[in-house]
Amino acid sequence: MRAPRQMPIAMTLPADHALESFITAPCNAQAKALIQDGTWPAGKLVLTGPEGAGKTHLLQIWASRTGATVLHPRDLAKADLTALADQGAVALDNASDLAGARDLETAAFHLHNMLAERQGLLLLAARAPVRDWGLTLPDLLSRLQAAQHVALAAPDDALLAGVLEKLFADRQVRISDTLIPFLLPRMERSLAAAQALVARLDSESLARKKPISRQLAADVMQTSFDFE
Repeated sequence: MRAPRQMPIAMTLPADHALESFITAPCNAQAKALIQDGTWPAGKLVLTGPEGAGKTHLLQIWASRTGATVLHPRDLAKADLTALADQGAVALDNASDLAGARDLETAAFHLHNMLAERQGLLLLAARAPVRDWGLTLPDLLSRLQAAQHVALAAPDDALLAGVLEKLFADRQVRISDTLIPFLLPRMERSLAAAQALVARLDSESLARKKPISRQLAADVMQTSFDFE
């Protein structure tokens, strides 16, 4: 019997990045604890993990707590580095995109040093560890490799089940106890996919004027995504 094909959904993470909406599971508990603690060796931390693991959500939680500015590496090209450092806390999302762009690597190096001088905080998120980014500026590489590192695993069944349950509840949609176990092995393993799937099922349920059931979910997956 052919194993179920995962349902591919291209969608950004939910806009809700509040602490209360972050569902804790073994795959992300250590990272969440470090974000909430905020006392890192030398004031810097690198979060790594696959797409959809919750890195951006944690960055935004930390920014809300600290007043940090969250940037993409390309933003450093025109940023006022002194002003950023004076704020005392900066987060770089998709930080591996620094690699290969000498101006961005140089800007990140100067920002790092300015924050260190002010005893500020630097949080970076990427899919891979610093050693795999391909940085060409040795001084930046050595400084970022010295940062504390915590890895988030891909969302496990416990986390995805909790996310799905919350997303349905947020929409005030009642589901059967068998729906989420049916969806888990058939969906893409990411938080973004969970949010997109719930939105699609809710929309289809309203259009058909039928409750969300396993049969409706199977119909939507097969019809809309050539699900085999």
